Amino acid sequence: MSDRTTPLTDELYEYILAHGVREAPVLARLREVTAKMPHSTMQISPEQGQFMALLVRLIAARRCIEVGTFTGYSSLAVALALPGDGSIIACDINPKTAAIAQQFWQEAGVEKKVQLRLQPALRTLDGLLADGGANLFDFAFIDADKESYRAYYDKLYQLIRPGGLIAVDNTLWSGQVANPRDTDSATVALRAFNDYVHRDERVDLALVPIGDGLTLLRKRLMV
Repeated sequence: MSDRTTPLTDELYEYILAHGVREAPVLARLREVTAKMPHSTMQISPEQGQFMALLVRLIAARRCIEVGTFTGYSSLAVALALPGDGSIIACDINPKTAAIAQQFWQEAGVEKKVQLRLQPALRTLDGLLADGGANLFDFAFIDADKESYRAYYDKLYQLIRPGGLIAVDNTLWSGQVANPRDTDSATVALRAFNDYVHRDERVDLALVPIGDGLTLLRKRLMV
């Protein structure tokens, strides 16, 4: 028994991967490709991808949004978990990394479930709201520029249905959110975001120490 999260040693992490993750071969291949690229650490970990896929299944999600796609691991993990009529809108601005994502979506046979939007995400989110998308989505994932997290969250809160879920990546930021001496703009923005959602009584929340910190925000049925 323990009254706090068990420290994660290298040996324990390997045990988690061996006993707690069932990674599809196409996801493993995507990780291998991404590992050779610059900024490869932007990709989420396999245990986080599996956790998100489980969340999608638990809430019976059909309509999803992702802000920040990179090479497509998170969108692929979600798409594989969606039912046949499910879909995910993937927002990104980098055509080179998005091309890799598209290659693996096609290899996995989920390309029809994924709608890629190559433009600033706020433009996409505003467009969805203008088209009557409020309260129509089940699940959203934020993993993009940290300084815009609050803006993304505020838009996605409107798009997500009551009872729907928003997952936000990097909310521990390698522990730097707890280091007051770190005044980097991304760190400061993440601290402000964490404070903001902690005070937001419209949602239930949990900050889960998986990957680089994953905050889960459930839109309450009544506010």
